[in-house]
Amino acid sequence: MLIVHNFVNSSKRNLIFLRYLLIIFLIVSCSSNEELPDERLIEKELYDQAQSRLKSASYSTAIISLETLESRFPFGRYAEQAQAELIYAYYMNSMFEASESAAQRFINLHPRHSHTGYAYYMKGLAAFTEDAGLFSRYFQSDLAKREIIMAQKSFDELSEFISRYPNSNYVPHAKQRMIYLRNLLAEHEIYVADFYMKRGAYLAAIGRAKYIIEHLPNTPQTPFALSILVEAYGILDYPELRDVNLKILNSNFPEFDINQNLSVKKRSWKRILTLGLLGKEKIEKPTPLTP
Repeated sequence: MLIVHNFVNSSKRNLIFLRYLLIIFLIVSCSSNEELPDERLIEKELYDQAQSRLKSASYSTAIISLETLESRFPFGRYAEQAQAELIYAYYMNSMFEASESAAQRFINLHPRHSHTGYAYYMKGLAAFTEDAGLFSRYFQSDLAKREIIMAQKSFDELSEFISRYPNSNYVPHAKQRMIYLRNLLAEHEIYVADFYMKRGAYLAAIGRAKYIIEHLPNTPQTPFALSILVEAYGILDYPELRDVNLKILNSNFPEFDINQNLSVKKRSWKRILTLGLLGKEKIEKPTPLTP
């Protein structure tokens, strides 16, 4: 009888324990279900807040909203959109290195996402962005080596973007930016050639001028490169090479006044800069996706 009594008591205890477990499970389950709408509401509010701030060009505060959204809801409905829009917000807030890093991160995380092409595009733009002091430094510093390296990097990355996404809506602007960068690179070569001409390093100047003609053709700097060849070959007493380049210059650029540009003392490199090529750029943010 004692054994039966103990068995009955044990069964009752097990049933009570199971009943308590069931009650706790139901409470937790109900609590989770009650919290879910609140979490979704907060996520939606953060996203709407970010959109409002982007629309009003309040990029620094938009960054706070987007970073908060991504960190609090890394797997939420708006996480990928927030990551893409952070690239844009950083760029518009002149945080170019952060924009470039965010673009590369998006590419790594989402190689086949519909916004990946946009990330490549923005990465190329962020790699080199002219600041207000670039061209004033350009004629006063050590040939602006860092800026030129970054300009070449930007050109290469935009070229990769166009190769990967030839039908993207961002291709026309990318091509426009690449024209600008080609001109900038050619301007740098002209500046270096002029530097060598002033110091009597005529063969080095010829090398720079020929690089423009061979590798950066059809830029506004081409006639200036030809005029350097004409002048350098004349000084080095190579009349045939001088005459050949003079003929090419006159045939292709009949309005170019070589008499105003034969001497490095007369050349004014600042007036050939294409500062207005791009005008006021309009960078677009990625198209919102329906979550």
